[in-house]
Amino acid sequence: MELLAHAPIFKGLTNDELARIAAGTAQVHAGKGAVLFNRGDPCNGFHVIAYGQVKLAIPSAEGGEKVIEILGPGRTFGEAVMFLGNPYFLGAIALADSMLLHVARDTVLAELDREPRLARRMLAALSMRLHVLVKDVEGMALQSATQRVIGYLARLEDEAATPGGVTLPAQKALIASRLSLTPEYFSRILHQLSEEGLIRVEGREVAITDSARLRRFGVP
Repeated sequence: MELLAHAPIFKGLTNDELARIAAGTAQVHAGKGAVLFNRGDPCNGFHVIAYGQVKLAIPSAEGGEKVIEILGPGRTFGEAVMFLGNPYFLGAIALADSMLLHVARDTVLAELDREPRLARRMLAALSMRLHVLVKDVEGMALQSATQRVIGYLARLEDEAATPGGVTLPAQKALIASRLSLTPEYFSRILHQLSEEGLIRVEGREVAITDSARLRRFGVP
C-alpha cells in the first residue's frame, strides 16, 4: 500500500481504495537485463515502477530495436494494451535492478467502477502518453536531427531539479534509438553542440552552458 500510495497515478486515494488495489497487486523484482515481457505476450494488467529503470522497445526483423520510452520510478506502462485486451506490441527490459508493481486488470476494472477519481487519473496518464507520442511523430516529420536532440536535452533540463545540467537517463545508443538516430550521428550532434559552446559532455553528464541559445540553435 505504501508503494502504491507514492505512485502519481494513485495519489489521493483512500487507504480502503489502496487496500483493494493492493490485494490485486504483485511485486516484480527484475535484475538488470531481465525481460519483463516480449512482444506478443498476453497483457493482464499494468506496471508501476517503484525503483529502477525500464526500456520499452519494438524489435526489428534484423535483430535490432526501436526504443519507444525509457521509464524511471513512478512511471506506469501497459495501461492502454490492458484496456484493449490485446497482447503487448512491444517488449520491456529492465535497464537496472528494478522493482515494479503489477496491478491486475480485473482489480483495475473493479476499482474504476467504484472510484471515478482513478478513472480520471488513468485518462490523464494515457492522454499525456498520447501527447508525447504526437510530439515524437511531429519531431520525426518536421524537425532536423539536431533539433530533436536539442528538444530532448531541453526536456531533461526542464525536468531536472536544478537548471544548467542533465544526466542522460541511459546509454547514448539507447537515447539515439529513442530519437530515431544512429549512435554515431547522435554523438556527432553532441560534438557539434559542444564545439558551439552550448554544452559540455562528460560521459552521461551534460552541462548546458547557455540554455536560451541552445534552444534557439538550428531553428529557422
